[in-house]
Amino acid sequence: MRHVISLLIENEAGALSRVSGLFSARAYNIESLTVAPTEDPSMSRMTIVSVGSDDIIEQITKQLNKLIEVVKVVDISEAAHIERELMLVKVRATGKDREEMKRMSDIFRGRIIDVTESTYVIELTGNTAKLDSFIEAIDRSLILETVRTGVCGIGRGDRVLKV
Repeated sequence: MRHVISLLIENEAGALSRVSGLFSARAYNIESLTVAPTEDPSMSRMTIVSVGSDDIIEQITKQLNKLIEVVKVVDISEAAHIERELMLVKVRATGKDREEMKRMSDIFRGRIIDVTESTYVIELTGNTAKLDSFIEAIDRSLILETVRTGVCGIGRGDRVLKV
């Protein structure tokens, strides 16, 4: 089962390394990892996507809580939550493909953020399935480069990850 784990961590050197080391030491794969400072510059919010049984994720959560730098850990996929990911795709856009790329960008509510004589850079946000669908919908031979941020997630309603 896919889990989205959010944690507040002290914003200091080596903290990310210790968290990722915990996963690798136990042979758990991290599918996605995002981290950035919060409104409090001394704290960072980390979002980790991993696949495993509920027991494995519970074990990971307990191990994360033992790390000194970790302030709070929540598996946000246990309740209603919102996930988003950002993707930048550089595509070949010449001749008839130019209009097709514009049309596909519009269909998926993307934005063309860079234009040259032969390329577009398209910015897309949404859940992972939406971004995967865009990649599947366009001619793969037109894709020059793809960059994805990984999942960011937040609980819905009154659920808050805060100290």
